[in-house]
Formats: sequence, structure tokens, C-alpha cells
Amino acid sequence: MRRLSLWMRAHPVFGDALIAGLIGLPDLATTANNLGGTPRGVYLFVGLFLWGPLIFRRARPKLTSNIILVAGFVQLVTHNVTHNEYGIVDGVPVRPADFALGIALYTVVAYIGRRQGLIYAAWLLLGTVLWEVWRIQDAAEVAITFFMVVCIFGFCWAVGEFVGARRQLNAELLERLKLLEVERDQQARIAVADERSRIARELHDVVAHAVSVMVVQADGASYALQSDPQMAQMALTTISDTGRQALGELRRLLGLMRDESQNDTERLPQPDTSSLPQLAEQVRGAGLPVSLTLRGDVHNLPAGVGLSVYRIVQEALTNSLKHAGGSASADVFVTRADDKIEVVVDDDGFGTPRELAGMSGGNGLIGMRERAGVLGGSLEAGPRPGGGWRVHAVLPVGTAQGPLV
Repeated sequence: MRRLSLWMRAHPVFGDALIAGLIGLPDLATTANNLGGTPRGVYLFVGLFLWGPLIFRRARPKLTSNIILVAGFVQLVTHNVTHNEYGIVDGVPVRPADFALGIALYTVVAYIGRRQGLIYAAWLLLGTVLWEVWRIQDAAEVAITFFMVVCIFGFCWAVGEFVGARRQLNAELLERLKLLEVERDQQARIAVADERSRIARELHDVVAHAVSVMVVQADGASYALQSDPQMAQMALTTISDTGRQALGELRRLLGLMRDESQNDTERLPQPDTSSLPQLAEQVRGAGLPVSLTLRGDVHNLPAGVGLSVYRIVQEALTNSLKHAGGSASADVFVTRADDKIEVVVDDDGFGTPRELAGMSGGNGLIGMRERAGVLGGSLEAGPRPGGGWRVHAVLPVGTAQGPLV
């Protein structure tokens, strides 16, 4: 039975044809009875237009319902009902095909809407009143017939309301599923874009810093190669160490890109505020004197905040190393107060306006601002009043939500 129901839902025309047959065959059988003076051909013709359109009621609900309604009014005019000497109806006052009117009402309510259903029900009740006024004489029969017709139409209306509500609910659920699929695809695209931006920032931070240090050390080694071989050897050692560190960072990033099954634990450890002394020492070895001052509890930070502090300091010192000049120095202040941490990186260099403009519009500063913005903080960078360059960032600590990796 369930398979038959599913098959009929998948093939609505066949199901509607079955309903039309269940009404049409008994209606055809009534042609052998006394028709009360109605011509047999007219009786069959009207009946065909009553139950025949039911085959297409779900495919064309409005057209078929209107055809059935018109056929009902045609029947009202052509169906002659006579009464015998006792006042009893002689013939067929209500035929099986008339049940198609109730099915048509159900179809209008379920597939078109309540407003059209009200109009259709009003026409049906009007036809019922005219039928009783013109064709039925006995008062008791009038009351019984009207009550039965109202009950049948009321039942068809109730079923149509229920089915219509179910169809509307199913349509809304399907629409929501489509919206959820669209939102899921959009979230996936956003996640991919965020991941690409994150990897781009990480690559920029790693490569820009390492290459800057290596270039400066290589230049120093080339100058000291003849006059001070020991200094040249130290520079080459720094280049080698910096290159190995950069390769390790690049392997980590490439591993994240190749293996999505890694969890956050496997992605750690990453640099944080505890790595700032090593960073400062590395930059000093590259030729830029750096003083590092840590105030407050700057080590017990969320992973995302600690990584952002390290990357901001790293990018700021890299820019100072590239643009501040050979005689410049830098001061780094990392201060934690209550629920925020403040990062200040100052240098006393003499970067040219063109260099400063390029720095302010480059990927490095954009990356620093994005890191601060993701955590709900702020970052300002620009020339200092007394010369040089300042990077000032304020990051909230209490609202951090996990590692920014």
C-alpha cells in the first residue's frame, strides 16, 4: 500500500485518472436507470465534463476546477427531475459525478489558495440553493439535501486546508534547505578565502623577515670578507640559521595546506611572546640594535593574542631593518594592563618619504592591521614627530577566541 501511495505521488496523472474512474464508472452505470426525463446523451455529456477533467486536476488545477464548475451549472439547467404522484423525486437528483464538485473544491483550496477556495465554495452553494429551489419540492428533502451537501463540501474544504498547509510547509522546508545549501557553499567559500589570507600573511611574515635578515647579513659578509673574515663567518652563520628557521616555518605552512586532517594541537607550537627575546637577538645579529621591554604578565596569553603580538613585532622590526637605515635602532615595548596588551615599536631611522609611503600601503602593514582587527584591537603606524617610525597596537586579551593560525 505504501509503495502504491509513493508511486501515485510520483505519477500524479495516473492517481487522478484512478479517482476519475472511481467516480465515472458508477456514473456511467446510472444511465441504465430512470433519468427523470433527462436525455441520455446530455446526461453522459455533462457527466464527462464533471469527472473527466479530474485526470488533470493537479497539473492544471484552476482550469479543471472551472470546467467542472461550469459543467455543474449546465447540469442544473439540463437535468430534468420529475416527481411522482406522492411528491417523491422520480429520477436521479444527485448523481455520482456530482462528487467531482467536492473534489474540485478540495483541489482549489489545496493547490490554489484559500481566497480562491472561498469564491469557488460560494459558487457551489449558490448552485445548491438554485437546485433545491427549482428541482425539489418536499421541505424535509430540501433540508436533508442541503445538510448533506454542506457536510460534503465542508469535509472537502477541511481536507483541502490540511493538504494545502502540508504542501506549503513542505515548500517552505525545501526553500529553507536550498537557502541552507547556498549559505553552506558561501561559508565554505568564505572559509577558503580566510584560509588563503591567513596563509598569505604567514608566508609574508616568514619570508619577508627571513629574507631581509639574510640580505643584510649577506651584504655585511661581502664587505667584511677581506678585512674581517671572522665577522664574515658570523654573518654567514646567521644567514644559515635564519634560512633553516624560515624553511621550518615554510614546511609547517605547507604541511597545513597538504593535510587538512591536522588539528590545532598538531599545528602547535607557534611563536608567541616568549619568542620575542630570540627575535630581538636575531634582528640585532642582522645589524639593527633592538631593546626589548616586557611589562606585566605578557606570557600567559591566549594563543591567538600571543601569535599576533609576535607577528606584529616581527613585521615592524623587519620594516625598520629594511627602511630605517644603517645607523638606526629600535625600541620594543610590550605592556599588559588588565584585559589588554599594548605593543609599541619605535625606530629612529630616516626612511625616505617614498619608502614610508610604500611601507604604509604594503602587505606587511595590512597584515598587521588584519591581525589586530581579527582580535577586536586597533593598530596605528606612521612617522614619529621627532623622526623615525612608530607602530602602536592595542589588543584585547579577555575577548580572544583561540589561536589565530
